[in-house]
This record gives sequence, C-alpha cells and structure tokens, in this order.
Amino acid sequence: MKVIILAAGTGTRLRPLTENSPKCLVSLKDRPILEYQLSVFKSFGLEQISIVTGHMHHALDPYDLNKYHNPLFESTNMVSSLFCAKEEFNDDLIISYGDIIFEVAVVEKLLAETADLSVVIDQGWKKLWQYRMDDPLADAETLRTDNQGYITDIGRKTTSYDEIQGQYIGLLKISRNAMERIIEFYEKLDRTAVYDGKNFDNMYMTSLIQSLIQAGFKFKAVNINHGWLEVDSLQDLKNYQNLNPENELFSFAKFLY
Repeated sequence: MKVIILAAGTGTRLRPLTENSPKCLVSLKDRPILEYQLSVFKSFGLEQISIVTGHMHHALDPYDLNKYHNPLFESTNMVSSLFCAKEEFNDDLIISYGDIIFEVAVVEKLLAETADLSVVIDQGWKKLWQYRMDDPLADAETLRTDNQGYITDIGRKTTSYDEIQGQYIGLLKISRNAMERIIEFYEKLDRTAVYDGKNFDNMYMTSLIQSLIQAGFKFKAVNINHGWLEVDSLQDLKNYQNLNPENELFSFAKFLY
C-alpha cells in the first residue's frame, strides 16, 4: 500500500505563517503537521509515501519522500494535484489532505475496512465545528449514507443539519483495482463542465466522489468520532493551542500530548 499526501495549496487563511512555508509545515505544539502524519503512517509500516507539492515546495526538500510537483497549484485544486502523482496509482492507496492531523486509531480503522473505496467520516464533527467557528453550517457540507453504510451524498453546501450525518475529513483509501476504473472515469469527464461551481481543473475531491457515486461506484463510510484536527486558519491554530485534553469535549486531542 502507498500513501499520497496532497500539499500543493497556498494556505492563504494561515498567512503570514504560509508566506514562506507550505501549509503542511505549519507547526502545532512545535511540530509540523506533516510530521504528525508521517509518524502515524510509518507506525503501520507504510513507507512508500509521496507528497504532491506546490506553494513553497523547496521547503520540503529535506523530507525523504517521493515528490510530485503541481506547477499549476495556484489555479487548480485537490483532484488535479492527485493526478500529478498518477505514477503511484499502481497499488492500493491512502490519500490524505496535507492540512489534517489524526491519531493512530483513525488510520487503523481505515486500513481495517475491506471495501475497494472507503472514506473517513467524523460523526462527531459538530462539536469540533462549534469550537472552531460561530456557525458550523456556514462551513459544513452534506454527508449522507444508506442503511449499508455507503455514501449517497457528499460535498454540497447545506442549511440543514438533517443533511449531515458526518463530515469528510480529507482521508480516504482506494484499492488498486478501483483506481484503474477511476482513472478511466476521470479521463472521460467533460473538461468544459462545471462541478459544484468549479471548472474541471478546480474540481473538489468531494465533487469527484459524488460524480463517481452517481456513476455507480460505491464508497464505504469509515465512521469515527473525533481523533483528528484540520488546521485551516490562524483561528484554528489559536484554538488548538489551548485545547485541554482532560475536557471530555476535546479528548480527541490527547494524541497531541
């Protein structure tokens, strides 16, 4: 199994920390986000780790990782970055956003799922969103599953908690066999179409997943309750620095200590 970390973005909401650094090297508790991820992946013996770079990519030179550069990082999004690492699509893959931190138990649960396509979903998302922002619905997206645990709806803006059974955290697993079919599907997509308000090159990962679901692909939800953090803004960083892991609400942050 291989790992691909998507870390090409400019991290505008973390400026000035990202003016001279990629987002994945922003530190929480004096440790870069990337190093939390690498520690967890390597604890499972996952050593074939690639990273897709973009903004301030030279800062990642000291890391012994397979590096793929997205030269259009300022005008593209996650899916385009992922396909910059297409050379790695010859094995089972874990794909991770570069701005998340997760405990060992999250990856353990993802690895245990046998479905060809599996996506980590935080069912306890609301408590975290309430801590991070005044209005969780302003940022949250739809996520619904059927009675067998397969995702039916993901990634749309919503004004109702009824449409949210959890939140996608930016971590998924794709089998080699499924990846071959996804490549074929992706290459046949209409390059002139609009996907959730974005052009082809700026397609969100959730938009691709939803398109695949509509085409008959089955994505299994790997449900968790906390155990992870997204570092998306200076306010996030400020909030997390003050987490008290003894508080039941923030017990998921114990892995930072």
